[in-house]
Formats: sequence, C-alpha cells, structure tokens
Amino acid sequence: MEKSAGIVLFRRAGEDNLFLLLHYPSGHWDFVKGHKERGETDRQTAIRESSEETGITDVEFVEGFEKYIRYSYMHRHQLVHKRVIFFLARTKTEAVRLSSEHSGFVWASYQDSMKQVTFQNARNVLYSANRHLASL
Repeated sequence: MEKSAGIVLFRRAGEDNLFLLLHYPSGHWDFVKGHKERGETDRQTAIRESSEETGITDVEFVEGFEKYIRYSYMHRHQLVHKRVIFFLARTKTEAVRLSSEHSGFVWASYQDSMKQVTFQNARNVLYSANRHLASL
C-alpha cells in the first residue's frame, strides 16, 4: 500500500477561513499531499510537501484532527492502493509558490472550496475539517 500525507491548509481572512486548493495537471482540485519518504513521520511528510508544493513553511497544526482516506488507481497498468492521512493546519502566508506538480491554486471559502474540489473523498475531508474548526 502506498502511503501519503497531506494538509487541509487554511488562513484567516477577516472572519472567514480560506482553504488552499491546488489544481493538478490532470484537471482535478485537491489539497497539498504527497508520498511519505523513508524515516519520515506523517506530519514531517505533510510539512515537506507543503514547502515543496506551495512554498508555505509556517504550518501550525490544529490539534485533534486526523482524517484518513483510501482509494485505488491505475498506474502503468498496475492497480495501486493508496492511504492518505490529512491534517488540518493554519498558515499566515497568503503568497503561494507552486511547484511544477500543479497548474494553479486558489484560496477559497468553505462553500466555494466544497464546490471546487473534484473528488467526494476530498469533500468529506473538507467537511470534517470545517466542522472541527467550528467546534474550537
């Protein structure tokens, strides 16, 4: 099983939380995430991926939030099973420096993010993250 870690990254804008969505060249919108490297913890992977994919390094984890998703996809005629753990994290950084892995980004409200993300499992993660923030 392939293991990855990611972050539902948000920043405050007035009274609102804006969530960072990345546009992948394959056409979908999703969160920061990537493969876990040998010796890394899940949180270390998430921080590294945030830095590599967005240039954002001031990541402050919101305690009490971890959401797992599992899915499968075909890669070079092989079925790959993947598990991703998502954390929720706050940043004060607005500027995004995209890696070559992405073709665009947007900071969006919860409602707009729910419309923008492509996959249902991402909407489920965002829903849980927003509920967690509301409970704090």
